[in-house]
Amino acid sequence: MKKQILDKNSVKIINALEKDGRMSFSNLGEALGISKTPCWNKVQQLQSAGVIEGYSAQLNTKALGLSIRALVHVVVDFEHYQAFEKAIIEHASVRSCHAVTGDSDYVLEILACDIEAFDELLRAQLSRLPGVQRFNTSISTRMVKNNGPYSDMLP
Repeated sequence: MKKQILDKNSVKIINALEKDGRMSFSNLGEALGISKTPCWNKVQQLQSAGVIEGYSAQLNTKALGLSIRALVHVVVDFEHYQAFEKAIIEHASVRSCHAVTGDSDYVLEILACDIEAFDELLRAQLSRLPGVQRFNTSISTRMVKNNGPYSDMLP
């Protein structure tokens, strides 16, 4: 997708929806000083342009019983990167995967219910994925910031 220049109302809509994705079009329009229909049209334009990809609930991982959050830096044999990526995409325990520069090829975010389950996941599953040569793991002790608003990062 090519870079888009967002107008003032688009940025306001993005900011408001990041704070409350369930906000009604009436309330959203009121916050922007426009009526419901133009507000709805603007949101539809943002969705059609791919700026807004979807809506989801923010869940509390501890309340879900997922008390271990780890970042796993993985080095993969280059010849197997496609098979590795396919396996990661299909792996239910991998929250996110980033191809990165630096000493590792990928950084995975993994959630587990406890350290024993995490250890089992590393030894029995992740270490056996295609092309994995080695990995280095950091356990998060606490989240300092999560889900910073994209609208604050816009030029």
